[in-house]
Amino acid sequence: MTPKRYTRTAIGLHWLMALLLIGTFGVGLYMTGLKLSPFKLKIYSWHKWAGVAAFLLVFLRLAWRAGHRPPPLVAGLPRWQEIAAHGLHHLLYLLMIAIPLSGWLMSSAKGFQTVWFGVLPLPDLLAKNAELGDLLQTVHVWLNYGFAALLAAHVAAALKHHVVDRDDTLTRMLPLLEKNR
Repeated sequence: MTPKRYTRTAIGLHWLMALLLIGTFGVGLYMTGLKLSPFKLKIYSWHKWAGVAAFLLVFLRLAWRAGHRPPPLVAGLPRWQEIAAHGLHHLLYLLMIAIPLSGWLMSSAKGFQTVWFGVLPLPDLLAKNAELGDLLQTVHVWLNYGFAALLAAHVAAALKHHVVDRDDTLTRMLPLLEKNR
């Protein structure tokens, strides 16, 4: 029998990742405007820690998803919406891998090793190269803006399905919003 809802684990991982990514994005916007200080370096470390955590968490999500099929899309969707939904999810997953990876590459190229939680040093992926570091910084920023735009589309689509279409698209990811219609 095909499930109608996501598993509790899938829901938990979804919302944990959402909070982590939104928080990390906000911290990223905030930290770039700070003057060089010990506080700024601490915020950068926290941002990198969260990025590594998100990088690992996305693989946990993918492993869970591989072993637990998600419920099918709601019945009656036009084909273009099915394609858009699947495409958007694939792009979100791709960016959840590419963004932290680009940050790690950028830190390596700029000569700032990532030390997860201040304890576990991660290997530099590139040799120090200031020009490449600046290019990777631009890539990292634009990937984040692209992710923010896709996330806005994801939220807008979920709300459209809930408010306009009045279907179960949103409620199957939010079990507290049981459909009482």
